[in-house]
Amino acid sequence: MANISIYTDGAAQGNPGPGGYGIVFISGGHRKEFSQGYRYTTNNRMELLSVIVALEMLKGEGHHVTIYSDSKYVVEAIEKKWVFEWQKKNFKNKKNPDLWERFLQIYPKHHVRFVWVKGHASNKENNRCDELAVLAAKTPPLLIDEWYERHKENKNS
Repeated sequence: MANISIYTDGAAQGNPGPGGYGIVFISGGHRKEFSQGYRYTTNNRMELLSVIVALEMLKGEGHHVTIYSDSKYVVEAIEKKWVFEWQKKNFKNKKNPDLWERFLQIYPKHHVRFVWVKGHASNKENNRCDELAVLAAKTPPLLIDEWYERHKENKNS
C-alpha cells in the first residue's frame, strides 16, 4: 500500500462558535481536499474531528498514514499515550469524550504516525487546511455538533 500523508486543521470563530475542519490528502501524486463547517463548536473539537474524518475516509484497513497537525492537544494526547489512560478511566473529567471514543474505533485499523507542525508558519499544506477550516466555518449549511450542543453547559464539553 502507498504511504498516505494527511494534513489536518480545525478552527472555531469565537471558540466556542462556528467552526470547521480542513483536510488535505496526498498519496501517490494525487491530492484531495475536504472540509466541513459546524454552527457551534470548539477549536479542539474541530482539530480532533479532522483527524477522525480523515481516517474514516480511508478505504480498507492497514494503510501507512502520517498525519500532520498543528494541534498539540491531539498530537500529544496520542503520541504520549494519554488518550489510552483516559480511556481506561472512561474519559472521566476529560473534554471531548465522544470524539476520543470515535477516534479509538478507527485508529487501530491503520498504521498511523503523527507529526506536529507549527501552525500559521511555512507549511503550505497546513496553511491550506487552515484556510479550508476557516472558510468551512463561514459557509452554510453548517452542520450541528450535536454532542457539543447538548453538553455545552457541562464542564466535560
